[in-house]
Amino acid sequence: MPPDYQTIARLEPDETFTIWPAGEAPGAHTSPAHYVLTERSTLASLPDRAATGIRAPLISAWRPKEPNGVALLVAPGGGYNRVVVDKEGSDLAARFTAQGYTLFVMTYRMPDGGHSEASLAPLADIQRAIRVIRTRSPEWGLNAQRIGVLGFSAGGHLAGSLATHFDYPAYPAMDEADSLSARPDFAALMYPVITMDAALTHPGSARALLGATPEPLWRQHHSLELQVRADMPPVFLAHAADDPSVPVANSLLMFQALLAHKVPAEMHIFQQGQHGFGIRGCLDLPAQSWPELLMNWVEAQYP
Repeated sequence: MPPDYQTIARLEPDETFTIWPAGEAPGAHTSPAHYVLTERSTLASLPDRAATGIRAPLISAWRPKEPNGVALLVAPGGGYNRVVVDKEGSDLAARFTAQGYTLFVMTYRMPDGGHSEASLAPLADIQRAIRVIRTRSPEWGLNAQRIGVLGFSAGGHLAGSLATHFDYPAYPAMDEADSLSARPDFAALMYPVITMDAALTHPGSARALLGATPEPLWRQHHSLELQVRADMPPVFLAHAADDPSVPVANSLLMFQALLAHKVPAEMHIFQQGQHGFGIRGCLDLPAQSWPELLMNWVEAQYP
């Protein structure tokens, strides 16, 4: 029996706000990008919006009735070509807020969008996002040392980039928020793009990040299995073995690198799930348990 996708509870965000002080990111002045939000679903009860041409990254926030002090900054996927704001964003709200998590779903600029930061534009956005959340953590009832990042597919690469390059100077400081650390307290990577190795990467994401003729050092910089460091946060990985778009070897490479550097890590490989299952794509599969597995793992980090 096919899954009943309409059983996913839908919640409107409590607040939506910009990441950057001026709205548009500082590097957007060189970009020809034009913002478009496209609805790809034919079901009004199950939206599937994709944002392109992002110049002013946004965060949509969902507050739980009883906060547990833990926040998740969510970076949806989209192949570094778009941001799929529902299937790997708003779909998560009811499930996680019911357990006390405060959810922040972000949009971010594309690395090939002509921004002055070039391929570092998404990293600049996510660094800024976590710093803004830390700045405002008291008003949301958050523990500023319990703010993690959750990324899907190309968003998983971005979340992993934050975990490994949290102190990389992706943009100049703009205000007091930028004096805070951009290091997430934990990172969860769902079917992530990890490596830029041509044999294993997702070609579209790699092309957006590196261009047609990438320099070897830049390929290495964006290959996260080569950027693992002992002082990065704990990492949770989940992937489907039958993923046809981002080979499961991406997560395996990352897990091996984490173990080699003695970084706390947990990995779940599901037999089925294909790519981009989020919540709506695995309601009839064992992979549907991943939110509970993730929350159990997060809670174990804070005994």
